[in-house]
Amino acid sequence: MKLTRVGVDLAKNVFQVHGVDRAERSVWCKRLKRNRWIQEIEQNVQPGAEVGMEACGGAHHWARVLQSKGYVVRLIAPQFVKPYVKSNKTDANDAQAVCEAMSRPSMRYVAVKTIEQQDIQAVHRVRASLISERGAKANQLRALAYEYGLVAPREITALHRAVPACWRMPATG
Repeated sequence: MKLTRVGVDLAKNVFQVHGVDRAERSVWCKRLKRNRWIQEIEQNVQPGAEVGMEACGGAHHWARVLQSKGYVVRLIAPQFVKPYVKSNKTDANDAQAVCEAMSRPSMRYVAVKTIEQQDIQAVHRVRASLISERGAKANQLRALAYEYGLVAPREITALHRAVPACWRMPATG
């Protein structure tokens, strides 16, 4: 079986693959367990073949693994795969849709991120989350202070200065 293109639907424990030959015939549709799927790809797909996945959690890791084994990896944004899902959303249909989307000459792909790029992105995501949580905690603190008749300022720096003074003030009531 000479596969030219393989679409993969990634999941937590079971991956679905859909492969086509040069004549665009579906010749390989299989459900593979996470701990065996790379070995199955190596046994059934020649290096140099295209392997496509949706650009989702874990896709960049698997793309780097496959690239190191000589495969051409194509990551596609999920919104570009969705139009190619032929019927109900199942893992098998998603893998087939990825394979179909890869065949389009005008398809736009997502670049595979290096580990360093993923590290930088992770730091930015954590920082954005911390900033959001800080704002939420500031709002919660202002709401709690208001329960005691204390009005705290909106700005974070002003709130930092006001909090020690607020807690030293005697409660009136």
